[in-house]
Amino acid sequence: MAHSFDRRSLLKAGAAIAAAPHLWLPASAAVPAWPTQTVGPFVEVEINSGRIRGGHSRGALAFKGIPYAGSVSGRNRFKEAPPVKPWIGVRDATRLGPPAMQGPGTTYGEHEPAYSEDCLVLNVWTSAVNDGGRRPVMFFCHGGAFITGSGGQNIQDGARLAATYDVVVVAINHRLGLFGFLYLGELGGSEYATSGNQGMLDIIAALRWVRENIATFGGDPGNVMAFGESGGGQKTSTLMAMPAAHGLFHKAGIQSGAMLRGLPRYIATETARRLLAGLGLARRQLSRLAEVPAEKLIAIQLAGDESQGALSVPTSGFLASRPDPPPPAFAALPGGWRPVVDGTFLPRNPFEPHAPALAAAVPLLIGNTRDEAVFFHRDDPGYFHADAAQVAELERNNLGAVANRILAFYRRTMPNASPVERAIAIETATLMGNNTAMLADRKSLQPAPVYRYRDDFQSSVPIQGTDWTLRACHASDIAIVFYNYEMTDLQGHGPGLPAASRAMSGYFASFARGGVPAARGQPDWPRYDTARRAEMLLNSRCRVAMDPNGEEREVWRSVGWT
Repeated sequence: MAHSFDRRSLLKAGAAIAAAPHLWLPASAAVPAWPTQTVGPFVEVEINSGRIRGGHSRGALAFKGIPYAGSVSGRNRFKEAPPVKPWIGVRDATRLGPPAMQGPGTTYGEHEPAYSEDCLVLNVWTSAVNDGGRRPVMFFCHGGAFITGSGGQNIQDGARLAATYDVVVVAINHRLGLFGFLYLGELGGSEYATSGNQGMLDIIAALRWVRENIATFGGDPGNVMAFGESGGGQKTSTLMAMPAAHGLFHKAGIQSGAMLRGLPRYIATETARRLLAGLGLARRQLSRLAEVPAEKLIAIQLAGDESQGALSVPTSGFLASRPDPPPPAFAALPGGWRPVVDGTFLPRNPFEPHAPALAAAVPLLIGNTRDEAVFFHRDDPGYFHADAAQVAELERNNLGAVANRILAFYRRTMPNASPVERAIAIETATLMGNNTAMLADRKSLQPAPVYRYRDDFQSSVPIQGTDWTLRACHASDIAIVFYNYEMTDLQGHGPGLPAASRAMSGYFASFARGGVPAARGQPDWPRYDTARRAEMLLNSRCRVAMDPNGEEREVWRSVGWT
């Protein structure tokens, strides 16, 4: 018989959803050897594919490395994943499963195995199992664009979020890069009809697993919030436009990852042609892709990523013939890996020219950090010493003909800022801010509410060789939202961090529960619309601002970059 573990009475008695000064562990729990280790007493449950064994972690129950689909290597490479094969006996679910194939040096979890093609696993954290609970489910898509990352990264460990707010947290691994987004539909016909979006279809398979199994973990399959940061936000944006995902989640959260457009088929097909040429394969030999060692394919992908063009092949002839080139801010070249607008699984761009009808009833929580761009320069101390002339040259290279007008605007509106501070503001707008504003505007025209934020919490982490810290940089909000603020990461350990994490995690968890973000001791969060453009400025003490970047948004619109 499966064990039951019930924290509801503790939460009702004041385990301080907002304050949470302590976490509870059963008296007999073992001491973990590393912070996120799953320890005894162990717990067994039955899911559709078989029996699994999990345990305790940081006040919650944890089940890790659970397969949600079958093998995607060999003949199944570049195709939709088959169903998971049931197993006999009890499968261990106390350790993380493998992350997707990717380059070295990317972020993995604690004691995570090496990457693998067969990476379709997920982790679940919950307060109780088999108790008839109807807890909201927070389904997290990890960041790393569409090429790196893992659902096992320690700062997004879901135990503390689950224990504090009585929710169920799910984090997944899925195919990335070439393995997840190589498009062969126009070259290989019906056999490869799902290619170009196989990584997204993996996520949908995981959402189906949630629908079928999450009640065992005390979760409500009718109340699922899909959310993610950076690339995870882009994945969430894409899910909202995919018919196969419709009805599998009921709320959405996009952190620094608003995605308006997918990859056109003609660009994705050109990438596939170059890959085949690099491997010496003809179009009629597509089946031999199943025989190429995975390590060789990832090496080819990494070489293309580094050269910013697939397989280092010149692009001039291709670009000269492309139809209707997009504005420079959104230009796409062969060699990129992201969802393909294939006309079937992704029938249209996610949020261009307007929000998809599929998302009309899905409430959205969306925002970005104030100083996103600092993250992307943190390993280049010389950048932070640039003078006005160097910044001007940099932005002319980035922005082209509109650079002088943009620079003049930021000099006027940020008169006391340094040239580098203005550059960070400009790059933050082009990287995240403009797309966030456009997606929020378009989604707000639908019936379901939109809630928009800007994360203003300032990291204390210094940038070596400069007098800068990371400030409110890209990805500094992950540990904060997951209530993992004590873990050493981009957010640092500066003053106000616990309060900021209580506020942000509280807002996100309450939105998952009822569709309206609320946090104890923090202001009410008004709905976003294009008339007032209310934003919550998240910090240790949050506040509401009406259209705080309105003038900035208008200047970008006037130069055609929004």
